[in-house]
Amino acid sequence: VRFPEDLEDDNTTFNPEYSHQVFGDDEVAFGYKGLKILLYYIAGNLSTLFRIEYTSKVNEKFDCVEADDVESKIREIIPPGFCTNTDDFVSLLEKEVNFKPFGMLLHTYSVHNEEAGEDITYQIYKADMTCPGFREYHERLQTFLMWFIETASFIDVDDERWNYFLVFEKYNKDGATLFATVGYMTVYNYYVYPDKTRPRVSQMLILPPFQGEGHGAQLLETVHRYYMSSPTVLDITAEDPSENYVKLRDFVLVKLCQDLLCFSPGKLMQGFSQEMVMEAQQKLKINKQHTRRVYEILRLRATDMGDAEQSRSYRLDVKRRLIGPYKKKQRELAKMRRCLRPEELTNQLNQIDLNMQHEQLEESFQQLISDYRRVLERLAQA
Repeated sequence: VRFPEDLEDDNTTFNPEYSHQVFGDDEVAFGYKGLKILLYYIAGNLSTLFRIEYTSKVNEKFDCVEADDVESKIREIIPPGFCTNTDDFVSLLEKEVNFKPFGMLLHTYSVHNEEAGEDITYQIYKADMTCPGFREYHERLQTFLMWFIETASFIDVDDERWNYFLVFEKYNKDGATLFATVGYMTVYNYYVYPDKTRPRVSQMLILPPFQGEGHGAQLLETVHRYYMSSPTVLDITAEDPSENYVKLRDFVLVKLCQDLLCFSPGKLMQGFSQEMVMEAQQKLKINKQHTRRVYEILRLRATDMGDAEQSRSYRLDVKRRLIGPYKKKQRELAKMRRCLRPEELTNQLNQIDLNMQHEQLEESFQQLISDYRRVLERLAQA
């Protein structure tokens, strides 16, 4: 919500992707007809208005069953101090002009908005719990995780190893410059013996109204550039990354790596090398596993897949990596041969069908190439 009229505007509304963490696996609130759970957030500081509406509700006295206590379920997620009536919320909205982003400005960029017919400016900040007001703001911000990340949990903000990176949109209201929350990322700095740290991306969310505009890529690249300047950072990883995050990371890392000398077309065609691992880690804080994917994507770009020899060489190179888990199974099978009885061995062999392995390997390869081509298409448009 930026203006009072947004309260009645369905275009500013977005629905949760998940609600199982609040309402159970069936995602059901029992005992209501026409139930609406309404959560409004002021665009900048995320002050909250919470209301429940319904046309009717089961009654324990007459229906002998009790409706779910929806209000207490929501109260468990949103921090205290929220509004319950519109007038209080609108009066807070009038003070929004005083809201400024927290922490240190890292990056400013603009995105052309077709609807508005103009470039809109965005800024990325790094914050921590010492910033006045940030702790309370973060409590409101993290409530979005429950609705948009499938296995979300709230973090221990008293642990000083957390870093917070925030994206804001700058907009004008009555001649004043205001800021709207776009998304954020939390990063935990793990200790690596003897004197390094390994930042691990924990949570990343771009709010639905801003998705598909490139903010995730801007945020991830800014975070990489922030850590790249630190001699104590070894490399950057991610905790349990989603499929979408891996695709985003592929794009950002390929964009960062493509100009390194070790990824020149001539060197790419000679195969994956230790030089690539070292240069990507030292200059860009990218670990070996991610560097290998970057190599495969850039080599695909340098390969003429219409040339039988180049295509075969590329396929074999990628499949040698993909076959690793299957080879591990075969080593386990060799151990089994030595210690299992014949009937037990037959049972295990049935589970490890070589033809099936070849099919799975080809399927994995084709899926990977499809993902890699999408990264290259996006890179060509960047």
